This record gives sequence, C-alpha cells and structure tokens, in this order.
Amino acid sequence: MSIALAAAAAAVCATVTSTAAAQSAVPEHRAQVRVPGPGDQPPFRYADCVKLAVEQRHESPSYAKWHCDQLVKKGWVKPPKA
Repeated sequence: MSIALAAAAAAVCATVTSTAAAQSAVPEHRAQVRVPGPGDQPPFRYADCVKLAVEQRHESPSYAKWHCDQLVKKGWVKPPKA
C-alpha cells in the first residue's frame, strides 16, 4: 500500500513541476511601451499638477497643493510662478 502511495505522490510531483516549467517557458504578454511626447516629460507645470490631482485623484485642493509642492522638491514639477 505504501509503495502505491509513493508512486502516486511521485506522479503528482512530476505533473506539478512539468506544469510550472511549461508556464515559465511561455512568454508573458507585455504592455506596449508608450513613447512620451515633448509635453509628457518632467518637469511638469504646477497648474497641471494641481488640476490633475483634484480631477483624477480626487484630492482636495489643499492636499493637491501640498502633494504638488512635494513633487516640486523632487524635481518632477516646475515651481509655481509668483
């Protein structure tokens, strides 16, 4: 009885490892890389940063200003004009 159980366990292990090997051999579908245009590269405009933060990320205007100020410090956004 234990020999039959060992043979069944070996067969299951062989099936699992061959399935895993087959899955790793299949190439992944990769997302297409979008080539950025001239306006799509940092540093972005401060007004655009605040506008997108409020509209797309649903941030409050005060939080959007704070968020964009943090991005100014990192160099991703141009400082606001006085």
